[in-house]
Amino acid sequence: MALNQLSVFVDNTPGALADIAEVLANADINLRALSIADTERFGILRMIVSDNRMAVSVLKGKGYIVKETEVVGVKIGDQPGKMAEALKVLDLAEINLEYLYAFCARTERHAYLVIRVADNQKAEEVLTAAGFHMIEDSDVAKL
Repeated sequence: MALNQLSVFVDNTPGALADIAEVLANADINLRALSIADTERFGILRMIVSDNRMAVSVLKGKGYIVKETEVVGVKIGDQPGKMAEALKVLDLAEINLEYLYAFCARTERHAYLVIRVADNQKAEEVLTAAGFHMIEDSDVAKL
């Protein structure tokens, strides 16, 4: 039940991120969540989009290096402490986080975590057992 994330290598230059956003916009692709980590020369843009297949196609067509990665998508209550509860479940199961980022949708009741771990299946199992709901690409398309 994985969520697919796209990672794009971006030059750390003025307008580089705007260019990627424009490529996606011109293909009618919505950005649902994103995170960017940078160094002096380049950045890695991680994102959840409304149409992975089209996004990969148009970005590669413009010469970008794009990688698809399976991550865990977790639906949590949009209230203080809910992220801590989810992270505690992973901690108790001795699942180490590589990174995470969060996003809110068109509802005031839920927020979503995107979590990268070594073992997605185990993370999904322990989170589901603790009462959290997993999300996948088809859920993101509805947001």
